[in-house]
This record gives sequence, C-alpha cells and structure tokens, in this order.
Amino acid sequence: MSSNASRSAHSYAPVLSTEVRAALVTHHPVVALESTIIAHGLPRPRNLRVAEELEGLVRAAGAVPATIAVLDGRARIGLDKDQLERVAADPQMRKLGHRDLAPALATGASGATTVSATAFLAAHAGLRVFATGGLGGVHRGWAETQDESADLRLLARTGITVVCAGVKSILDVPATLQRLETLGVGVLGYGTGRFPGFYLNSSGEPVDWTVRTPEEVAEVMRAQDALGGPGSALVVANPVSVQDQLDPALHDRVLTEALAACRERGIAGQAVTPFLLERLMRGTGGASLEANLAAVRGNVSLAARISAAWTAAQDTASRRNPAAGR
Repeated sequence: MSSNASRSAHSYAPVLSTEVRAALVTHHPVVALESTIIAHGLPRPRNLRVAEELEGLVRAAGAVPATIAVLDGRARIGLDKDQLERVAADPQMRKLGHRDLAPALATGASGATTVSATAFLAAHAGLRVFATGGLGGVHRGWAETQDESADLRLLARTGITVVCAGVKSILDVPATLQRLETLGVGVLGYGTGRFPGFYLNSSGEPVDWTVRTPEEVAEVMRAQDALGGPGSALVVANPVSVQDQLDPALHDRVLTEALAACRERGIAGQAVTPFLLERLMRGTGGASLEANLAAVRGNVSLAARISAAWTAAQDTASRRNPAAGR
C-alpha cells in the first residue's frame, strides 16, 4: 500500500488555525475568505497586499478572518503570515473547486480554493459567513453548452451565508437567478431591490427580498435554522457603489466585443471565463479589476458585520433559553 493510501482518515480533516479555533470556541465572529483571488485573480505583488488588506477589514469590524487554502494536502482554515505569502507567491498553486478537494488532499497537492471549495470547507468547519467577489452561475448559451458553475449546486446543499456582488456579469444573470430559485437557494438584496451586476451596481434583475442591516440578515439566518429541512446557502447580494462601479456603457461595449471574439475563436468550456475576464480587464484599462476589488472590499466588511450580528443573536438566544444553546 502506498504512503498516500495508508494515511489515516483524520489527516484529511480541515486544520483550523489557533486563532480561528479559539474564535469558534468563544463564539467570536469569523469570516471565511477564498484564496483564488490571491493566487489567480490579481497580479503579483499586489495580490499579497490585497489579501492582507481584506483580512484587515475583517479585523477592523471585530471579526476573525479565516482565509482558506489547501497546502501540502491539508485543508487550512485560517492562514498565518507565511502561509498567506506562499499562496500569493507560488506560481504552481492550483485552482481547487469542491470536486478537486479529495484528489488534492490524497496526493499532497497545494491549491487556492474557489467559491465552491471555500464554502464547503468553511461550512464543514462550522463557519457561517463567507465573503467573496462574485459567484459563478449559468453561462450564456447554456441551452447549447449545458455550462453551469459548480458553485450553484454546492450552495444548494451547504448551509452558509455568502456575501457577494451578485454573479459575474459575463454570465447569464436571469438564468442564474432562475437556477438559484430552482435549487432552493435564498437570495437577499442588501439595501437594493435589484440584483447586483458584479462590476455594476445593478444587473437590472429584481430580487424578491431586501434587507437593510446586518441584524436583519442574522434574523433570516436564525429563521432558516429554525425551519430546518435541506441545508442550503443564503446569498446576500451586496452591490458595489455607483461611484465605484465600472462605467456601464464601457462594460457593455467591451463585453459585447469579448463575446464576439470568443465565438470567432471557438473558445468553449472552462476557457471562456478567463478569456472574457482578461478581455474586460484589457478593454477597460484595468477599470474592471478596480471595480472588482471595490466590490470585494465592501463584501468583506459587510460579512464581518453580519457575522458579528449573527454571533450576538445566538448569544442572546442562548441566554434566554440556555437549553437551546447546548
């Protein structure tokens, strides 16, 4: 039997940092953060500065950041300084979705986690709030390609609250919202009646429910738990500000050109998203990246406030009914 095959099952369990473990034990707010944006979404060395900035935003709001990655076959919930630097600097760092976790752990690989992998590992470790930029979704031309992000099905069976700026605007937003409804994933517009457009303040699509405070989100989470039933995510759609959004006319023009180029070159499958995002960044002179980062910053700060409100609500409920807290 190989050494990999002989590894005990417990060695595959996520490893919580000392800080994250202590926060969970003491009921302190924690926010999960993905690592793909660090390893694959930003140029070096800016990626490390952004990673540190995002963790700082979580701390400034009174919560503990839990950046998630897989290092040498171990899933890490909360990275120390050296581990964060490694994710940012290593060009061999793989991109890991939920389906890639088992092979990565079994072979001792290292990789940055996408939305689906981060949400899964965070929920498995007992975290309730996760901040990201934009979700994956249903791709344009789905009727022909059947191309849909793994994020959607994973969120349909993972009990975590995800704060995001909607779904990437290169996707079919109406179809994605319909798919989320079909899968039973709740969607809340934070301070808006329109679903955000990732780089844009609004996609133009309506949302059924609007909340305006972290406490209102926490109350929806409590109601979700009380109802029981199939565990599914709660999406909190938090729009980038009008001041920080990408110019809508520029966005539409560049995206139309990028989609045409994609068709002309016969690009399909997993190659579509990176191609379109790269075209958007070049075609907007980097403005799409800045809008993306503005959205992420807002999501991270809001997620920390939601985590704090959730923790406070749980503590209050436990004091009123000690038996419920056991």
